[in-house]
Amino acid sequence: MEQQPTLIDGRVHDLGDGFNVRRLLPVLQARHVGPFVFFDYMGPVTFLDDKGIDVRPHPHIGLATVTWLFDGVIRHRDSLGSIADIRAGEVNWMTAGRGIVHSERTPPEARGGGLRTHGIQVWVALPQKDAEVEPEFHHHGADELPRMSLPGAELVLIAGTGYGKESPVKVFAPMFFIDATLEEGTELPWPDQHVERGVCVVDGEVEWDGVTVVPMHAAVQTGPTSPPLRARSKSRVMLFGGAPLDGERHLWWNFVASTRERIEQAKADWAAQRMGKVVGDEEEYIPLPA
Repeated sequence: MEQQPTLIDGRVHDLGDGFNVRRLLPVLQARHVGPFVFFDYMGPVTFLDDKGIDVRPHPHIGLATVTWLFDGVIRHRDSLGSIADIRAGEVNWMTAGRGIVHSERTPPEARGGGLRTHGIQVWVALPQKDAEVEPEFHHHGADELPRMSLPGAELVLIAGTGYGKESPVKVFAPMFFIDATLEEGTELPWPDQHVERGVCVVDGEVEWDGVTVVPMHAAVQTGPTSPPLRARSKSRVMLFGGAPLDGERHLWWNFVASTRERIEQAKADWAAQRMGKVVGDEEEYIPLPA
């Protein structure tokens, strides 16, 4: 018997300069959906003067981070020496594996012009067998991603598989991450090969099995089948999910692991600055939380 979708309103965090982030995963109602263990809705915010995003170097283990922008530009640098500016419609996929350090900042040349920033950042837990893989970073341009047209819907497949397509973005477990624009009244079926699923509304309003979802909110559901989404107005939504995780995960700060001992090791490594430096951004870092 299928479960009715669970509505998630998340928790808002003020990061300063008017930049709010709404955390939709993990929450009490849903610790993870498929491999998605973390889902942040960023902005929208218009930075004035020379303000912008300045996330100082910090570490990750056991996960992949995925950034997807609707507006703005963010410069990624990491301890592998990668550097890439991500803009709307492009993908930054960073596999942390055994450990990586990165920073995310608004480029200097993009500051001072009233830059609008709006987007999504998610963490995807790696399968246990891949948790200690070598770290990697991949940037994909908008023209590399599969685009699909269904009745009343235009979709971009960011990562994983869905609707008969597969994204070139390297993933480690069955999943889907899709940006979809729906005309009013459109009914969109879910990808039928995935048993855990969620929707986050960016614009408009959708109904899912009697549950109404509005912007900056999400709904999630588990089961072999699910009723379609119905757009109550022209809407833009993020669809996400996949196969169930192969066991629970511990999340502490920026670390994801299957055991508390691995988290403690990562804490010790970062405190001792054994995880490397971000190339081109070596002067600052975020200390281990007390």
